[in-house]
Amino acid sequence: MLENIGSALDLLFQPARLLALFIGMLAGMVFGMLPGLGGVAAVSILLPFIYLMDGYSGLAMLLGAISVIYTADTITSVLLGAPGSPASAPTAIEGHALAKQGKASLALGVGFLASMVGGLFGALILSVAIPIAGPLVLALGTPELFMFALVGLCFAASMVGKDLAVGLAAACFGILLGVIGAAPAAANYRFIFGQSYLMDGLSLPIVALGLFAVAELISMVASGGGIAGQPMALGKWGESFREFWRHRWLICRSSIIGIFGGFVPAVGASASTWIAYGHAMSSTKDKRNFGKGEIRGVASAEGANNATIISDLVPTMLFSVPGGPAAAIFLGALFSFGFYPGPRMVSESPDLMYMIVWSVALASVMGAAICFAVTPYIARLTRVNFALIAAPLLLIMVAGAYQGTQTFGDILALLALGILGWLMKNAGIPRAPVLVGFVLATPMEQYFWLTTQIHGFTWLTRPGVLIIASLIVIPLALNTVRWLRQRRSTANDATQHQAEASASTGPPSHDSSIVLISALVMVVAFGYALVEMLGFRPNARLMPSLGIVPGLLLSLYLLGRQLFRIRRHGYLANLASRQELPVLGGILSYGLVMWLIGFNLATPLLLAWLLVGCARMRRGTALLYGLAVYGVAQGMFAMMRLTPPTGSLLDLPMPW
Repeated sequence: MLENIGSALDLLFQPARLLALFIGMLAGMVFGMLPGLGGVAAVSILLPFIYLMDGYSGLAMLLGAISVIYTADTITSVLLGAPGSPASAPTAIEGHALAKQGKASLALGVGFLASMVGGLFGALILSVAIPIAGPLVLALGTPELFMFALVGLCFAASMVGKDLAVGLAAACFGILLGVIGAAPAAANYRFIFGQSYLMDGLSLPIVALGLFAVAELISMVASGGGIAGQPMALGKWGESFREFWRHRWLICRSSIIGIFGGFVPAVGASASTWIAYGHAMSSTKDKRNFGKGEIRGVASAEGANNATIISDLVPTMLFSVPGGPAAAIFLGALFSFGFYPGPRMVSESPDLMYMIVWSVALASVMGAAICFAVTPYIARLTRVNFALIAAPLLLIMVAGAYQGTQTFGDILALLALGILGWLMKNAGIPRAPVLVGFVLATPMEQYFWLTTQIHGFTWLTRPGVLIIASLIVIPLALNTVRWLRQRRSTANDATQHQAEASASTGPPSHDSSIVLISALVMVVAFGYALVEMLGFRPNARLMPSLGIVPGLLLSLYLLGRQLFRIRRHGYLANLASRQELPVLGGILSYGLVMWLIGFNLATPLLLAWLLVGCARMRRGTALLYGLAVYGVAQGMFAMMRLTPPTGSLLDLPMPW
């Protein structure tokens, strides 16, 4: 094994291969900072160039791009609250809250250091684990894989906020979004409303951008200032190092969770990151800061997802089962260069296996180091008027969404999910469980169908299933016992009990109308889905029923609870939420105008509104800045070889 490790390092440290790795790493960092583009766009753009090199150099370039996506995605998650992937949702929750407190440098610094440790730890463990990784993964059957996905979903639902019913309802709604399109186990198209666009389901970048990025963009533009509400403390590296050293063991444990999570095909990063986040919460005595800016949440999530990147390549190389779209492209590149993944690769090409591990580890460390070095300069963006950032950011979102099918359905889906994300944000409904439920719906359906076909209901008694299920049942039982004890202890004091009951049912801080509308939307969506589901074939009903039935019951409970609160306390108006309505209307108007006259004519109107109307720029400065942003947007479409959306009534074609 040591021989293979040494020869793999010799292969990698050839100047041409190191240069290819560095170029791929820079491309991955740039695209990782752009919401909606990420690893798929970076790898797709690099793909034509890798065939100009030898196989090892070409693969090194792709690995350089893939391995730094989560590291660079930390920047977007912290500064904008818009995770480019479900695995970065905990970082967006905690890191963005810290950025609003003026602690963006701390969140970014700890995140980069945790990513660096995750990469190093993952490479060290995997260099030993490769010979035994095959038997570990083969020991898991489809029932265990389904339960692992369910654990990740339950952690996502329960770890964001204290209201479990709201989190579970959001997770069920994510499953409902995830089952749109063709059923994998039956000849059925589900919830497509007669639209061919929905036959392939919704795109992950569009769902992530709509739920998080659009909603955050609306709030920030409406606030009229920067991301942080107070001056930034730049360049205080000592605080980042102190927090990193203080939580070093948490980062190591999270990295181990990420490694084992990456071994599970198609589940990996999403489940392991939320499990690591849940571990950080359960191992902390004071949990009040979680969801409001807890650095332990950032450290655990970044340590886990960066370690998962490396171990995610194990099922790709051993079983030809890619963990995501970027890994699928990498798998195709392996075939193109004559390398055939599987157990044969372990025995016949161990040098290549270890070169892949070291390439990812080196790129992860170098990427984290570069990001860490530029943190003070990047953090200054939080003091810039957000309307100036929103202009190019919204155009990047449009380009990132439009690359999916290159139809206006991508833009319509982005705006519709943006409205949904805004409603959930202002109603206090966590959006991260929706995203995780959406991602896990497809693998959960595949595993669940195979499990029921092969094992019937006997799979519920399998030892592995029971052990994994205990990760859900035991914390739930402990929380129930703790709640019952607290209730008994307060029952002796009637006055105290009455005060606490009054406080627990007191009026929420969110706008009552928005909460009511959100609950109604969920009830209507689940109710319609239930009626529609009855017409599906039996195999096409399995996974939707797991999300629709509990989702409908939970949303009815939430609707009834909100009606009771309104009856008891009256309507509560949140002025901050209602001040965002004009911005929401402006973005929807941009979508409508784009549909009528196309991207090329609608975008100057958007830039004029954001720069002059919202940011209050002088017209001359706004013209120069707007021309630069417009030019970059057109260049982005040209680089991705896309034609911008055309209008149904009028369009202005570009010369190129």
